[in-house]
Amino acid sequence: MLQLILGGARSGKSRLAEKLATDTRFPVTYIATSQPLDGEMNARVAQHRARRPAEWALLEEPLALARVLRENAASGQCLLVDCLTLWLTNLLMLDDPEQLNTEREALLDCLAALPGEIIFVSNETGMGVVPLGELTRRYVDEAGWLHQALAERCQRVVLTVAGLPLTLKGTAL
Repeated sequence: MLQLILGGARSGKSRLAEKLATDTRFPVTYIATSQPLDGEMNARVAQHRARRPAEWALLEEPLALARVLRENAASGQCLLVDCLTLWLTNLLMLDDPEQLNTEREALLDCLAALPGEIIFVSNETGMGVVPLGELTRRYVDEAGWLHQALAERCQRVVLTVAGLPLTLKGTAL
């Protein structure tokens, strides 16, 4: 089953995804896409680490998400990807603009063949003011297009606001 958990900053989306992963009763592999490059991001990563069960495996992959999913997805296994918008940011910051298109297409193309449970976490960024600057507008556009394409392919899509899940597609929580 493919699930997409969306929400704003500090909406409870990661906590919900972690609960859903635990509820599968499968071994869980947490796929972290962040690249903690400063003290603030290091603190966020530490918070996430402290909350996760010790028995969960951890893979850190900032770019080649489709490859990591193909290599690790298995029946009776849960993969939790946190977070797609950090992954998108990593790709947008590369000197090669085509790598974003290549990696996004690889991700979308591999989803149908992945066994097991896959839970994606992502920031919903398109509900506010249109940002100033070309890069930030492109980021919001790319995130919106990615979320739409993923939502088509996922069996469940949930929007989390103030810690409360609102099921947009699939079985309600």
